[in-house]
Amino acid sequence: MAFERLSRLASIPAVLLIAVTWLVSVVQTNAQSLIRDPDIEHGLRELAFPILRAAGLNTNRVRVLVVNDSVFNAFVIDYNTIYLNYGLILTVETPEMLQAVIAHEAAHIANGHLARRAENLRAAQRNAQLGTLLALAAAASGGGEAAAGIAVGTQASALRSFLGHTRAEEASADRSAASYLRWAGISPRGMVDLHRKFAGQELLSEIRQDPYMRSHPTSRERLRAAETFLDQYGDKAKKNPNADYWFARVKGKLSAFLRSPTWTLRRAAEETDRDIRLMREASAYHQNRDLSRARAAIDGALAIRPDDPFFYELKGQILLENRRLSEAVAAYGAAVDMAPNNSLILAGYGRALLVDGQTKKALQVLEKARARDYRNARLMRDLGLAYSQVGNNGMASAVTAERYALQGRLADAGIHAKRAVAQLPEGSPGWQRAQDVLIASERLKKNKRRKRK
Repeated sequence: MAFERLSRLASIPAVLLIAVTWLVSVVQTNAQSLIRDPDIEHGLRELAFPILRAAGLNTNRVRVLVVNDSVFNAFVIDYNTIYLNYGLILTVETPEMLQAVIAHEAAHIANGHLARRAENLRAAQRNAQLGTLLALAAAASGGGEAAAGIAVGTQASALRSFLGHTRAEEASADRSAASYLRWAGISPRGMVDLHRKFAGQELLSEIRQDPYMRSHPTSRERLRAAETFLDQYGDKAKKNPNADYWFARVKGKLSAFLRSPTWTLRRAAEETDRDIRLMREASAYHQNRDLSRARAAIDGALAIRPDDPFFYELKGQILLENRRLSEAVAAYGAAVDMAPNNSLILAGYGRALLVDGQTKKALQVLEKARARDYRNARLMRDLGLAYSQVGNNGMASAVTAERYALQGRLADAGIHAKRAVAQLPEGSPGWQRAQDVLIASERLKKNKRRKRK
């Protein structure tokens, strides 16, 4: 498992409308991190697959990723990714509740809300003052309730208009999500339970809230709508052991790395599935630097599921972080044999090879991983190191530039992109990638100079 910085606002087209100097500071101060783990992402894919199919979305294109944030929230900022805060995943009690969240975010993608929201923002900002612009940006990036606080003291009619459109989209997403759940054979009771949980997350009593300054309908309205849908269509869904298993495994893996080892070891015995219990214990013992017990636990999980690439990946991580390099390479290699196209497993294998001194082979594996997932910043760091070790400084600079760009550090990215462009053959793939980063960096500089004048 790895924590990777994410510039959350960087992918939202709407924020391009805001003063660039302010935007850069927001990106830097509000940068979050993704929690990248192949086991967790596979489990979320298992839970999301029937929903994405019901929504008519490409199940191979749309991914579900975890944000390192304890807040009870989920959001979309592009058409390819659904983001779930780990706080939401650990809080919901059933797979159906989590699937209701995924269905709601999938509806935003399927219904074209991202494009319409950007257009609504453009319309709203034409006569808006700076304070309202900041509030519009907060609303566009998923912080609708914070928008009202930012807009205090400004002429907020533009914000009210924008949030009015947003509330309509949220209600539409709820209706579509309920339909997706029914078509996918998933109990709509999860949506009812979810909105009851949301009601408990309100920061202010609904009586004290301005209904025109919200990005979502009230919790009561959403709960009533979900209950009406359940009454109208009933609940014909059958129990799904696969969803139950992967929901427990996702929560188990997350909690094992995010909570204290003592907590994990105390609660692991409550786990119904023995392999998940052993996986949680292996993670806890690893954090306690108890290699022998960690190894015994993960080997126990593998005895139950000998063809599970994700348990081999965890074993590889444990061994690598304990400097058992040859054994780590073997464990990661077994995982790759079972899941040859999983980018995160490939990235781990490449890292193990790199640390073990097998640089040329590591470079091949890491490039294969990058071709499948260009957003993995830790992978890009390893890839840059591998290029540097084989003496290809141009590609090392190009990859480093891309890594900084992914993290929202365009000024640093521009420095390395300039070096790459000077060293790589003009027109080569690496040169073109570096040139793209350099253009973005230069454009940002020009906009900042223009704002100062």
